[in-house]
Amino acid sequence: MDPKEVVEHLVALKVMRLTKPAFISPKIVTCDSKDLPGNILNNYLKDDATSVTQMETLAAGQFLLLPQSFGNIYLGETFSCYVCVHNETSQPVQSVSIKADLQTSSQRILLTTQQNSPKMLDVDETLSDVIHHEVKDLGTHILVCEVTYMSNYNTLASFRKFFKFEVMKPLDVKTKFYNAESDDVYLEAQVQNITSGPIVLEQVSLESSQQFTVNSLNEISNGVSVFGDVTLLQPQESCQYLYYLTPKENISKEIKLLAAAKNIGKLDIVWRSNLGEKGRLQTSQLQRMAPEYGDIRVTFERLPSKACVDEPFYFTCKIANASERTLDLILKLRSHQNSSLLWCGISNRKLGPLEPGKSIVVKLTALPINAGLHSITGLTLVDLFLKRTYDYDDLASIYAY
Repeated sequence: MDPKEVVEHLVALKVMRLTKPAFISPKIVTCDSKDLPGNILNNYLKDDATSVTQMETLAAGQFLLLPQSFGNIYLGETFSCYVCVHNETSQPVQSVSIKADLQTSSQRILLTTQQNSPKMLDVDETLSDVIHHEVKDLGTHILVCEVTYMSNYNTLASFRKFFKFEVMKPLDVKTKFYNAESDDVYLEAQVQNITSGPIVLEQVSLESSQQFTVNSLNEISNGVSVFGDVTLLQPQESCQYLYYLTPKENISKEIKLLAAAKNIGKLDIVWRSNLGEKGRLQTSQLQRMAPEYGDIRVTFERLPSKACVDEPFYFTCKIANASERTLDLILKLRSHQNSSLLWCGISNRKLGPLEPGKSIVVKLTALPINAGLHSITGLTLVDLFLKRTYDYDDLASIYAY
């Protein structure tokens, strides 16, 4: 505030940012009792309220630095400040009120309600308010504080102060998706600390959408995190989390619904920084690339991982119509000349009309004749209407012993 405003207005406005101190490496000065200062410096350390007897050089107050400016804040943290109006005149001031707004690039947010209840301030009396607001936008923020009061001429007088600060990004979150053949979706999330100091990740969870059920792969069997009791990230360090999501039963049964299920969910991240200051960040809706099934989707189910040589094994084949038209299909089984697996059963089997979005399950039998890991090949579908042939090889493997 410039000197003219101090003279013109009957009240003074002061705004102080409420934040915890920072750690520093102090330079503690002591001396021997025989030196010129005597015990003056040593007694000063002993008089510190946070000092411990015979450990005065390790007092907590020596390692803490109060904020030297209004400072910046990170997205997801809580902005707190103390707003104070003081009557510095020798007479009461009528109808004093405070109004505080937080202005961003897109909106203006009202922070106080003191403007609706004017108050009379006696000499040296103070009107104050403590403001807390969780910041949810990046970029420049301006705190606008306005004081209104009744002047000596029975007219309303007012003045404002502006405080500008930046809201910065605290974390960099990168995600990768993998669509499995079993319709499960795997999500890998990398969380990187891009603040200027160390942080502790308290919680990193995935809130799945209504189309999926989420399972976390970041805990061991007894529920303990794989990262230990504390997940500490120094600046620029990162930590990776893994989740797998299963489509709900009503989604998995309909191939159209499964292909349209793009929304996975949101990551909810809670961290603490400095002296335990809490921050929370929630990502926007994460979306995967929908899998392309073509006209027909073929998957093997109930397939054993291993089988005995010269003994048949059984499994099922699920055939789904992913097109927009009805398909009339024939199933052919071909045993290749050099293949170690022989098909058992009827080839050229007519499956009948298959409506769009519907599926059919076919039971199949194969016989391994050699030991080793073998790919299941030789399955062919023929579309009778378009005379189109679909070959399916290497959809799965089995170990014969």
